[in-house]
Amino acid sequence: MDDWSDTFHAAFLRLNGYLNRPDLDASFLARAGVKLDRALFPLLTRIGLFGPIGVVELANLIGRNHSTVSRQATKLESLGLVERHVEDDDQRVRRLRPTEAGQVMLDEFRQARRRFMDRNFTDWTEADRAALAELTARMATRMGELLK
Repeated sequence: MDDWSDTFHAAFLRLNGYLNRPDLDASFLARAGVKLDRALFPLLTRIGLFGPIGVVELANLIGRNHSTVSRQATKLESLGLVERHVEDDDQRVRRLRPTEAGQVMLDEFRQARRRFMDRNFTDWTEADRAALAELTARMATRMGELLK
């Protein structure tokens, strides 16, 4: 690799590939003890992290067509995991947010993720873990600013 950005780009593409594997999501859902269609998992997690959130913004976050995301959001609603929240200043705007049942499921995901990370990164120091989290969050913030 010629430059730090080349090395980062290659590593990020590998990581992104791992995180988008359907078998990884299915395995994670099983570890969390949750019954949920694997295709709905990315939506619920992002609604939990970034909600209340509109369907178009959610579609952009997960890289799917907004009509597909709208249908999947409707499915999450029918399962009682999310609800559409009407904006106070504009009654036409509806944003998705987790219901109480959805929040319980998100908490189960969080605990499963923490167990997975703790078990598989025991050889990383606390300082390394903190640095990775802080630098990744900074990069995500910067990329979000650049894409506005």
